[in-house]
Amino acid sequence: MTILCVRFQLPPMYEAALPGLLGLLEEFTPVVEALPPDGALADLRGAERYFGRSAVELAAVIRVRALARYGVDCAIGAGPGPMLARVALRDARPGVTRAVPEDPDGIAEFLAGRPVTALPGVGTATARTLGEYGLDTLGLVAAAPLSTLQRLIGAKAGRELRERAGGLDRGRVVPNAVSRSLTTERTFGLDELDPGRHRKALLSAAEEIGTRLRAVEKVCRTLTLTVRYADRSATTRSRALAEPTAHSAALTGAAYGMYEALGLQRARVRALALRAENLTPADRAAHQLTFDPVDEKVRRIEEAADRARARFGPRAVMPGTLAA
Repeated sequence: MTILCVRFQLPPMYEAALPGLLGLLEEFTPVVEALPPDGALADLRGAERYFGRSAVELAAVIRVRALARYGVDCAIGAGPGPMLARVALRDARPGVTRAVPEDPDGIAEFLAGRPVTALPGVGTATARTLGEYGLDTLGLVAAAPLSTLQRLIGAKAGRELRERAGGLDRGRVVPNAVSRSLTTERTFGLDELDPGRHRKALLSAAEEIGTRLRAVEKVCRTLTLTVRYADRSATTRSRALAEPTAHSAALTGAAYGMYEALGLQRARVRALALRAENLTPADRAAHQLTFDPVDEKVRRIEEAADRARARFGPRAVMPGTLAA
């Protein structure tokens, strides 16, 4: 048991605390991969030998230190590889580490009854295709003929899925890996026809994306809008931004532009999602200087608001439209 998958019990917009929590993990191992907004993978192979404790025992120490230093509890999954640790995390809860058995038979038994969506990277479309042929659990997928899976979802995807469903975990923890995207979604309680409420949801989502990007010191080059309708269909649009940014006003403007271009009028919308893509470190991105005092003032206010959110919580500062 060498890999831990840790999810800190942080509010979705409170990523500012994540670097400190990652530093806590790095006290045990330098091989730590951030999983924004609230998680991480840690490879404890060297730590087990150095501290003379198992990964599960070290997980208990990590939990106590996170509570003592930051007042943050965490859920932890442990496994022989990153994929298995992430699957184990689904069963974990604060105070209890969920560990995958280390022997092949135990791993197979652990996975057998789980839905195929339990594997990271298996989406609803793949699960639906497999389910139409009765392959709705990992045990059934692992036992299915390889040729059948390859015919259903493709040669490479079928081979990889069968291996992973059988417990073969080829993944590794990549230190300081950069997240390639950040996503947030706003779901309506009832199918929503009011464009004003659609725009309010987009404003909220763009504010969250901007705050999260700035917290991890990243900017995005592309913004993608997905609109999900009452009939379960969806429309997706992407826009390359004029410059890489984490500025909430710029993200909001791009989101509004894509929404207006769809011409939805009174469409029955079930959910709106924004995804920031092509992330790069903020210190490597160029910003076009302007002589507009309003723009500079807005950015200074944004920095002050971020400091207030980091100290008092994600809802400490928000646009007046969302507070109403």
